[in-house]
Amino acid sequence: MVQLSRVFILSFLLWPMVTGADIYRYVDGEGVIHYSNTQPGEKFTLYLREGPKAAPRAQASALPGDSWMTGYVDRFSRANDLPPALVHAIIKAESNGHRKAVSPKGAKGVMQLMPFTSKRLRVNDPFDPIENIEGGIRYIKELLITFEGDITNTVAAYNAGPAAVRKYGGVPPYQETRLYVRRVMDLYRQYSAGE
Repeated sequence: MVQLSRVFILSFLLWPMVTGADIYRYVDGEGVIHYSNTQPGEKFTLYLREGPKAAPRAQASALPGDSWMTGYVDRFSRANDLPPALVHAIIKAESNGHRKAVSPKGAKGVMQLMPFTSKRLRVNDPFDPIENIEGGIRYIKELLITFEGDITNTVAAYNAGPAAVRKYGGVPPYQETRLYVRRVMDLYRQYSAGE
């Protein structure tokens, strides 16, 4: 088992590209955080999943000031067969990349997950950007499957919920959702051009 100090793991997370394996985390009774590149016991939970290697690239203002988060979104999106540009567009529209964002309706974190969605996706701390990103990406993947690959309906369902999209047979007639879909699709096209 390889234990990593807090300083090392912080510098590791800020490095633009993850070069190791999965990272596991455990907080002991005294509040000390332990990291490992193996899962030595049930107390350690997955903290950072290693995705496929990809060359670093600039992402046009998708996640302001967080290059490690941009790289993580790219890797985890690709690992789940999603276009990173779509995930970046949703993050930009939802929170502008702010980890501690909270909406008036109670959505939290980078990908603005509602509490019931977080619970269903097993996101224990919605303000942990790793958990939030992974949960949000799993949710987008579910929606894409539900709506048979239709990105517009997937984006609408991310905002208004899948029931509303099914009810109206497409983008619901809510002004907020229509503006949201337009913004995300514009960002998606812009970010796709940079890939």
